[in-house]
Amino acid sequence: MSTIAIQNTTIINEGKHILGSVIVRDGVIDTIVTGSEQPIEAERIIDGSGKFLIPGVIDDQVHFREPGLTHKATIYTESKAAVAGGVTSFMEMPNTNPQTINISALEEKHRIARENSLANYSFYLGATNDNLNEIVKVDPKVVCGIKVFMGSSTGNMLVDNPESLEQIFKASPTLIATHCEDEATIKHNFKLYADKYDGEIPFSCHPKIRSAEACYLSSSLAVRLAKKFGSRLHLLHLSTAREMELLSNALPLSEKKITGEVCVHHLWFNDKAYDQLGWRIKWNPAIKTEDDQIALRDALRNNILDVVATDHAPHTLEEKGNPYTSCPSGGPLVQHSLVAMLEMVSKGIFTLEMVVDKMCHSPAELFRIEKRGYIREGYHADLVLIDPNSKWKVAPSNILYKCGWSPFEDETFGARVTHTLVNGRVVYENGVFDESVKGLALKFDVK
Repeated sequence: MSTIAIQNTTIINEGKHILGSVIVRDGVIDTIVTGSEQPIEAERIIDGSGKFLIPGVIDDQVHFREPGLTHKATIYTESKAAVAGGVTSFMEMPNTNPQTINISALEEKHRIARENSLANYSFYLGATNDNLNEIVKVDPKVVCGIKVFMGSSTGNMLVDNPESLEQIFKASPTLIATHCEDEATIKHNFKLYADKYDGEIPFSCHPKIRSAEACYLSSSLAVRLAKKFGSRLHLLHLSTAREMELLSNALPLSEKKITGEVCVHHLWFNDKAYDQLGWRIKWNPAIKTEDDQIALRDALRNNILDVVATDHAPHTLEEKGNPYTSCPSGGPLVQHSLVAMLEMVSKGIFTLEMVVDKMCHSPAELFRIEKRGYIREGYHADLVLIDPNSKWKVAPSNILYKCGWSPFEDETFGARVTHTLVNGRVVYENGVFDESVKGLALKFDVK
């Protein structure tokens, strides 16, 4: 493997801006040189002048749809979109076909990724009401977590048996990641709005059906179970102000047992956007009020929320074009998550250091990923070079998702990813991909 130097760039890492160069050798960060115009020797030199260099983004929640749902997406297509967006590692969800609810299904996903993924990867084992015997077999050094749907969402993997939930929280050998929405509340709300609109429910009712109450009832139950059994609990895609009461910033992330994730769409949009965007922003949990959006942003800045991810969940345009009651929830985001967060930096909502912390450092810390998420000597060279002054508009012609659409279509972003390195190889450079080497399975430093 050749030696690569990214020279004279602004390194954003561990809360600091440093002008310098990074030398990569044999897939790892070999040397970090501070200052400008230092003599650098390497087989290839990339000029980073005027650009930011950050660690690769680690997305802890994606749905890449393979196996079984490959008309929507594949591990190949979505990992390609991910690296174009600066995402170098992903953790993928179990609601595929077949569902990833046993060790053999996990192994099959690893095989597909070894052969096809341009990014590094890990996969959740899905919990059901009756697969505890598979959960206890999980090796926490190679599996990112157990996914529990405490709300059915997409894929009908609802875990609704109280005894099963208790056993999962008691016996899981690794982190438990939850989708929290109370099913009984949602069904009650759905009937109210279906009767009110004679079945023709407008998309603007989505946050009233999948309500803040439904979210809190379920997430507070998950927290009670985690406290009862001492479980490591990660609450995914939190969407309400009230749920922030369940989290704390009293401890450093490395000592937290209960953590929270927020997704880019809940930070970017609020319910005022439904009239214009409709199906494009139909997610579970729903995008909610401006007050919720503000509370999520505040919680992220105050370290109450720990991680920013996407819940990347593509569906075809044909599927999404259905009426509300048959339109699936979810949308594609991995190509645009980083630039959307950088756009919020340019608007003064967040700082660049905080974005790097919540998208790169914190996922690595929370999941205890070995030697990734930072620009440190000896770490895997997952690196992203960003031009902060390169405006571009999202359009079908530059969307890489297999589904071919984005909720950000016609949005103009002020920053662009120019280079993405995965394990020391330039996998993406100004629209050109090197697909000759694939990503690696993530490993976790869990005792």
